[in-house]
Amino acid sequence: MTRTAPLLALLALASCATVPQRDYANGPTAPLNEVATLDGLTVRPLAVIEDSRCPASVQCVWAGRVRISAEISGAGTRELTLGEPAAVSGGTLTLVDVRPGKRTPDAIAPRDYQFTFTFQRP
Repeated sequence: MTRTAPLLALLALASCATVPQRDYANGPTAPLNEVATLDGLTVRPLAVIEDSRCPASVQCVWAGRVRISAEISGAGTRELTLGEPAAVSGGTLTLVDVRPGKRTPDAIAPRDYQFTFTFQRP
């Protein structure tokens, strides 16, 4: 029975494992008024419309959201919401990450924002 104890402990630990979040930091990223290029599509974040994300140090009922205005080649100026795919130029454009993350209730300086996108064609 002593041989099964380590196996049971290992199984118990494995059941607590979590699937890591995908890291988008290496994707096409741009700060405000700069361009990210994705498979021939260019995206220029113009302004942060809303950043109501919950700071990491606070327990919130709602996680919040980020909405930006962006100029997209072939699609004009559009509003994009973090995590919500948008039909653009025959494909799907998604704002997948916004950095820095909220740490305090204080506002983030516009120059500090970095926006990461994905674009998928059918």
